[in-house]
Amino acid sequence: MCSPPPTVLQLELSTLDRDGFAFIPGARTSALLAGFGALTDWADFADSWNDLHLDSYMADGGRYRRRRHAVFRLERDGKPVRQPHQPHWQDRDYNPLNGGIARWFEPVTAAIGASDSLATILRCGHDWFGRLRPDVPSWKVEVHQFRIEAAGDRPGQPTPEGMHRDGVDYVMVLMIRRQNIARGTTSIHDLSGHELGCFTLAQPFDAALVDDARVMHGVTAVEALDVAAPAFRDVLVVTFKGQGVADAIA
Repeated sequence: MCSPPPTVLQLELSTLDRDGFAFIPGARTSALLAGFGALTDWADFADSWNDLHLDSYMADGGRYRRRRHAVFRLERDGKPVRQPHQPHWQDRDYNPLNGGIARWFEPVTAAIGASDSLATILRCGHDWFGRLRPDVPSWKVEVHQFRIEAAGDRPGQPTPEGMHRDGVDYVMVLMIRRQNIARGTTSIHDLSGHELGCFTLAQPFDAALVDDARVMHGVTAVEALDVAAPAFRDVLVVTFKGQGVADAIA
């Protein structure tokens, strides 16, 4: 008997499992997300990027990045449970520019933290990455709202630390909106520095999935097309780090 053809999700996850990364075009991503809940409040969700706060921890002195941050816990049932507000921490091995300190960012607002759109995205990531790591009983999930601004002839740097890893298991990057910018190309390298692929998150819902243990990622600077008009790149970055694996195996 012939096996049924693989689903779109199976193809995307097999690409991630094989290559360490996957790019998913926006139309495909939004269709996949719809299987995990509602996106009816997406307009308000996307509009919340207009209320981010300046990142004051930029060691390069840059004032081009705005953000909010939240932490969730997801157990096997996939229900997101928001955790008390806490700092974002990265070792300097992963972030030589801004790592090594506890960075307290403004929290994701209560309304956005409880929104249908965010819950759908978190359930989706939990399902996808859980299929690749069924041994993980729970996940620490960090949510980052980022706006990178280009002002006049000054570019904005989505990843000022350069090619890097985040020190987690998996990373999901979801394009929210681009306005009046050029470039912002994502490149993926293996741990020896060899480029494996590149793509540009250009449309809403365009997504990148990254196996953080196996590959590095970075994004080129964004530049204003019209230097007299606002120019920015809005993305949602969600990281997943498995918790309690040793206990589960024992």
